Amino acid sequence: MLHNKIVVCRAEKGWTQEELAKRVGVSRQTIATLEKNKYNPSLILAFKIANVFEKPITDVFDYKEE
Repeated sequence: MLHNKIVVCRAEKGWTQEELAKRVGVSRQTIATLEKNKYNPSLILAFKIANVFEKPITDVFDYKEE
């Protein structure tokens, strides 16, 4: 399962879900769904999110077998 640290990274920047969504080019609902780990992003979207946080993708997303 793919887990993410979007909430933590977003809090570090002081951004709302709406602000992050605009920076990434998706809806606020997409960010909310990702934060709840109810949706796995495409590889391109995962890289976009990591890039706006200026972090390596592995600092934002983590894969763990279940």
